Amino acid sequence: MSQYQQDEQQVIEPEADETNVADDQAVVETTNEEESLTTTARITVKRAGVATEEVFDFVPPAVIGRFDASVGPVDIDLGNLPEGSYVSRKHAKVTCEDGVWKLTDLGSSNGTYVLQDDFEKVDEAELTDGTEFALGNARFVFNLV
Repeated sequence: MSQYQQDEQQVIEPEADETNVADDQAVVETTNEEESLTTTARITVKRAGVATEEVFDFVPPAVIGRFDASVGPVDIDLGNLPEGSYVSRKHAKVTCEDGVWKLTDLGSSNGTYVLQDDFEKVDEAELTDGTEFALGNARFVFNLV
């Protein structure tokens, strides 16, 4: 084997220095911080004022609606619920930014409502653990998991 071939086979690894280690640690810290902000939530269907066993767990952002091949998939498909016929194909979206959860109507036909003193129609509303909301006449309770 020639000297040239031997030199080509040698692998030279860069020396670790404090700058690279510090940069790696910063990346890890950022990743851990982002993970701690990411959480899951669930919506539970309510009928006659009582929570049912129909529960939808999700990670934000999540579009709530009914699947339709012409519109595409949704994250939370309510098409199989009896109340699903009153829910638009892409009815609302749940997001979480900086720990603040929001419910946003996506131009639905039957509206998005949040229970305050009474159900109030909203374009966007903040969600907290236990918030009740309605999409058309389908009612839900929002919970953090």
